[in-house]
Amino acid sequence: MDRAYVFLDRDGTLIEDVHHGHRLEDYLLFPSTIDSLGRLRQAGFRLAIVTNQSGIGRGLFGLDDYARYHGRLLDDLSAAGLEIDATYMCPHAPDTGCECRKPNPSSLLRARAELGADLGASWVVGDHVSDVQLAANAGSRGILVLTGHGEVERPKLGSTPGTVVADLAAAVRHILAVPRRG
Repeated sequence: MDRAYVFLDRDGTLIEDVHHGHRLEDYLLFPSTIDSLGRLRQAGFRLAIVTNQSGIGRGLFGLDDYARYHGRLLDDLSAAGLEIDATYMCPHAPDTGCECRKPNPSSLLRARAELGADLGASWVVGDHVSDVQLAANAGSRGILVLTGHGEVERPKLGSTPGTVVADLAAAVRHILAVPRRG
């Protein structure tokens, strides 16, 4: 069975980034998210979310707040018939030196072990350079979307290999146009 994944950042990629989003009243799914993820699933890609949630480590909100907010996204996707195989979340502040924070590849290495993900055939899509670096560090391909923090992050990309596109819909068009490997 093909185990090519698209690993998706959450805030700024799938939903509006409201800076440490955790309140349900601030939750807003991007209009193209459902259709874009549906196209990936129809093409045979599996889906997982990889998200840094430093607001937990900074004491701005708790795990229950995160679970409620993230659960809303998963419920919306499930209602549209979209299955997310796993979510890998880092709750630590950036300066803690943890192993689970992007761009450290531990989340994708876990996905390989737990889900059988073929990292060489997989993609990472997100609005931070750390998402593209995560892809490079795990042997996957990365796409920087210009939604969320993407415009600000773009100049930081430097020599990190990755594609830059307008949004998730454009990322999906790119992924589906590239021959599969793995």
